[in-house]
Amino acid sequence: MLHDRTHDEPSTTTPLAHSCARLRDISPDYPRVYAVATMADQGRRRWWPLAACTETPGTSGAPGHRIGHMYARVLDDLRSPHAAAVQVAAALVHAIVGRVAALAVLEARAWDPGVDNLWLHLDNDAGIDWAGLDDPRLRVLADDPLAGTPGTVTLPCERALHVWTAHRCLTSLTAARTALGAVAPVDPTRFAALVADAVLGAATQVPVRAGTSRSVAHRRGQGLLDAFELLGMPVRARAPLAAAC
Repeated sequence: MLHDRTHDEPSTTTPLAHSCARLRDISPDYPRVYAVATMADQGRRRWWPLAACTETPGTSGAPGHRIGHMYARVLDDLRSPHAAAVQVAAALVHAIVGRVAALAVLEARAWDPGVDNLWLHLDNDAGIDWAGLDDPRLRVLADDPLAGTPGTVTLPCERALHVWTAHRCLTSLTAARTALGAVAPVDPTRFAALVADAVLGAATQVPVRAGTSRSVAHRRGQGLLDAFELLGMPVRARAPLAAAC
């Protein structure tokens, strides 16, 4: 489904807006595949905060997140609990990891993908078609032209960027996996492989589509995988294919 780009752009020019413009250009027919929204510019229809995955259900007994609904819709189509769980997990992983990994390999920048910052948007079929941020500040490196400017936080080196990004992703991944696990079978090794696939997919596809260095993207992607492993996620437990999602 095509999206009107004017509805995807924040109302002011920010570092995030500039980076998201490049991410939209990677896939111009589907500009929301990698880019994110600034929640201050959005209404709340069809949006929900990922932090709802960590909350106790309300008085109705229904959780504040939509993961169970997503799973039920996919299960109705696939009729396989395992396949439905993998499809929903892959969608969540792309929203959390795949999007920010695309920016990390493209520009050595990252927004905050943490559970207290990330929002998800559902389409008419209860699929995730967009993501948004409460805090739109970008983490950039000390030699980045944007370092020290409003809307950015400066980190000293690529390794620090990768470790920070992986750590913040893990807060969201843990919440999403726990919420999905309450309604569907989730194999930890398969889930970690989906994370690896998301990083490798970004490192493989983004430089081809953006016309940037493949070797630089590969180095940055491997740095992200190293950071996930350092933090205890076995992303190299098997040799994942970039297209395996």
